[in-house]
Amino acid sequence: MWLLDQWAERHILDAQQKGEFDNLAGSGEPLFLDDDSHVPNELRAGYRLLKNASCLPPELEYRKEAVALIDLLTSVQDDHPQYHELNRRLSLLELKLRQAGLSTDFLRGEYAAQLLQKINEE
Repeated sequence: MWLLDQWAERHILDAQQKGEFDNLAGSGEPLFLDDDSHVPNELRAGYRLLKNASCLPPELEYRKEAVALIDLLTSVQDDHPQYHELNRRLSLLELKLRQAGLSTDFLRGEYAAQLLQKINEE
């Protein structure tokens, strides 16, 4: 054990003996640990920082924007001037998602309709 580890352990044991941990909030309740096993070890610290700052990884931002674009496209008619621009932006986002290795099945088909219905309910 490293010297720093021994020092920390000693201070923790001293604090336990003094009862400094007895009345902490959440004492006796199970811990809620985030499962970050799907994130490579070298990226976990960075992802944790982004999560704590309420930032999403770019792929999830693309996904969120794509769902919003699908919603806009359903409310805009085909002959509207913005329709083609929105459609082009959606195609670009689909390409970025595929390049990131994510499925774009959620944008088309039955799953997309169910997802849009769920979003509209909320």
